[in-house]
Amino acid sequence: MGTTGPVTPMTALTGAALRAPFGRRARRELLFCLVGVLVGLAVLAVVVLLLAPGTAESVIRAAVVTAVLVPLALASGVARRLGAFHRRLAERLLGERIAPPPDRPRRGRLGRLGVGLRDGPGWRALAYTLLQLPVAAAGLYAVFLWAAGLANLTYPFWWGLFRNHPPGVRLSPVLVATPFPGRVLHVGTYPGTFLAFAVGLAMVLVAPWVTRAVVAADRRLLRGLLGPGRLAERVRDLEQTRAVAVDDSAALLRQVERDLHDGAQIRLATLAMHLGMAKEKLGDDGDPLDVAGARELVDAAHRGAKDALADLRGLARGIHPPVLDNGLADALATLAAGSAIPVELATDIPVRPTPAIETIAYFCAAELLANAAKHSLATRIGLQATGRDGRLLLSVTDDGAGGADPDGGGLTGLAQRVSTVDGRLEIESPPGGPTRVTVELPLRA
Repeated sequence: MGTTGPVTPMTALTGAALRAPFGRRARRELLFCLVGVLVGLAVLAVVVLLLAPGTAESVIRAAVVTAVLVPLALASGVARRLGAFHRRLAERLLGERIAPPPDRPRRGRLGRLGVGLRDGPGWRALAYTLLQLPVAAAGLYAVFLWAAGLANLTYPFWWGLFRNHPPGVRLSPVLVATPFPGRVLHVGTYPGTFLAFAVGLAMVLVAPWVTRAVVAADRRLLRGLLGPGRLAERVRDLEQTRAVAVDDSAALLRQVERDLHDGAQIRLATLAMHLGMAKEKLGDDGDPLDVAGARELVDAAHRGAKDALADLRGLARGIHPPVLDNGLADALATLAAGSAIPVELATDIPVRPTPAIETIAYFCAAELLANAAKHSLATRIGLQATGRDGRLLLSVTDDGAGGADPDGGGLTGLAQRVSTVDGRLEIESPPGGPTRVTVELPLRA
């Protein structure tokens, strides 16, 4: 069986560049760019029609029409609907979930105009539509790279079908698009088609990265202009995290109640029963003694007492592990030592977090190590915890099969727990691995 050498950064970068044009992400981003280009062309057409033929009279006419159309768009809700369309498109194609702005109050027809003019989200949606014009122009260039590059790849295959002229006949050269608009190549022979093929291949390899840059710029506009606004988004996040914290506390109390009822309570009841039966075996004054039976019942009661004590200790560790009393670094070392897969631990936490943050970080690390041992097929795990700039970064990496589901029950629960203290959980787990899960928490909660 052969062995494979280490993957160098250059090899990884080359592989990513070769795979990029054929990935699902590239197709979705290209479709998003194409829709953005169509919308941008429609907006540009409206602007051109308003300003044509470009005289002072047309400028005055455009100003008058705009002064009518903008309040009408705001009052009728067209601006909001445009924003909703772009949010749904981003969620459908990019997975970018942007919360809608709060609903505006409903009033009569006469009151809608005043409400519309004071509608901040509506104005931001109009601003997004206008600011998207330069982004749409860049998106048009990305679409050009895709279309022209794919067309250039076909030159060697159709050349012999359409350029099979008799000897002595001289045909005009064929134009070949290049990545530089306005610059073309002239191909007049079959060997020249391989130059067109090379140029097309370069364009197809570059196109996904240009598309990704355009989409990244559009994402920034989406987040900044089509969301609920920073204050409203912050209030919504606090409401959600408060609800999650309340639900988590209620679930924890129910779990503690079940553990006490099904574990320690039953064992203590059994202990009391055994001690009562042992008392009967010892008998009253004048009754015969059953020492052997009493000793057996006392032994059973002793075992029950130890089991109940173990249950109570386990329950206490589930609420607050005692190992955290010595700090998060020692607690993580204990987790690493008890892992079924070898763990490489690195900690650098100069400022100790608050107890609540330490508890969340500990349980996140425990859950992630358990998930890696159960599902990853890994041979090595890396656990790193660093504290800097008022934040605690906890990362768990493994060399397993990858493909972790961010929407799975365990990871979703961790994300909810982390969000209660304004933390974040990021997952990188491509098929084939490696997997990296990063938890970012504030040092103070």
